[in-house]
Amino acid sequence: MVDTNEIDKLVYSAVFGSEEEKQDSRYQIWKLGVDNGVFCASINDLYMARGRGELPNDFTVPAMNVRGMNYDLSRGIFKVAKEKNVGAMIFEIARSEMGYTDQSPFEYTTVVTAAALREGWSGPLFIQGDHIQAKAESMGVIKEGEIEAIKDLISQCIAGGFYNIDIDMSTLVDLDKEDVFEQQEPNVKYSVELAQFIREIQPDGIEISIGGEIGHIGGRNSTTEDFVAFISGFNDRLPKGLVGISKISVATGTSHGGVVLADGTLADIDVDFSILSNISKICRNNYQIGGAVQHGASTLPDEFFSQFPKSEAIEVHLATGFQNLQMNHPNFPKDLLNKMYAWLDETKRAERKEGQTDEQFHYELRKKAWGKFKKECWDIDEKNKTEIRKSISERVEFLFGEINVFDTAEMVNSIVKPNVVDKEKSDFAPWGSKIKDVIGLSD
Repeated sequence: MVDTNEIDKLVYSAVFGSEEEKQDSRYQIWKLGVDNGVFCASINDLYMARGRGELPNDFTVPAMNVRGMNYDLSRGIFKVAKEKNVGAMIFEIARSEMGYTDQSPFEYTTVVTAAALREGWSGPLFIQGDHIQAKAESMGVIKEGEIEAIKDLISQCIAGGFYNIDIDMSTLVDLDKEDVFEQQEPNVKYSVELAQFIREIQPDGIEISIGGEIGHIGGRNSTTEDFVAFISGFNDRLPKGLVGISKISVATGTSHGGVVLADGTLADIDVDFSILSNISKICRNNYQIGGAVQHGASTLPDEFFSQFPKSEAIEVHLATGFQNLQMNHPNFPKDLLNKMYAWLDETKRAERKEGQTDEQFHYELRKKAWGKFKKECWDIDEKNKTEIRKSISERVEFLFGEINVFDTAEMVNSIVKPNVVDKEKSDFAPWGSKIKDVIGLSD
């Protein structure tokens, strides 16, 4: 039986203690996780089993970006996961989010593990590096130094227990080219290089789940031709004997965070579910991989979510909807939110787009205040945090029901076997390079 008070103290120390205290607390939480059946794992075997037709196509795995108040948001999720016997779920954070939320991979994994322990959930814990993305110098041309920076980030992620990595070189797709194969060429080239790197450094016995991406979210919609051009080029270039990707992210008409109107409300968005359905079928029938992934979904209307499993999407990414629930919650201190907005007004003016209202600017940029105010948000009165967690759990229960992941724990446990990577306290020492906020990259 885990001492919940001790977990609360350990995770606080793991985030806000001295460097020595962080290292020790993170190691202690990792050990408690292993002892209580909470261990970092790859979802690769599950996705590849679906690709081979060995699993039903009627569920879509939620991949949840936890930006702010990680411990409380994750606790709200695990509460539902335990009650509803959910095993098919992913906790993720993007390259950009690691910077502006001030959450390193080591901290992120530790906090999510602590939340699982706090709520009494156990099983394979799928932690994912979302949008491990490159910045482009120009159409089809990668910015100098990006590959080296990304490889350093991937190394840090894997060392921190991220055994699921979404490579996103879709920023390099060259739409100036007429031929679809030429358009995807830079995407293919660098995706293969990074996939090889992942396979070279992944721990023994762990086949990391690698995702690819063919369409930049918020750009033009993906096509089956885009996918075939990418996957055929990728498979041709990947050295024989190496396992390739387990899924592919596509653009269907959504945008990250939604489109905010002048008054701060969200615009209606059309989603082309046929893209998910058609590409997922090609994934399984022709390439034996899991299927298509939907990004930017959390702010969609409620009636859309049941369409993801019906479209046989393998995964759906959820982020801003949780953030909106937190920051707009009546129990989130208004003085703190106003303080965050004032800080944005002062420090992020250069990122304000011409003609934006205050409501649009604050909605779009408030995600970047999480890191600066991380401790103040963590220290919100427990009574208020309890109410926020309750609302999170209610929302998560609705979403999990719509995408049909209730009672998936047995299925996951039957396929994903425990393979705990041995670690020492020294493995939790601070990483050399701090992850920077990369303006313009997806989250």
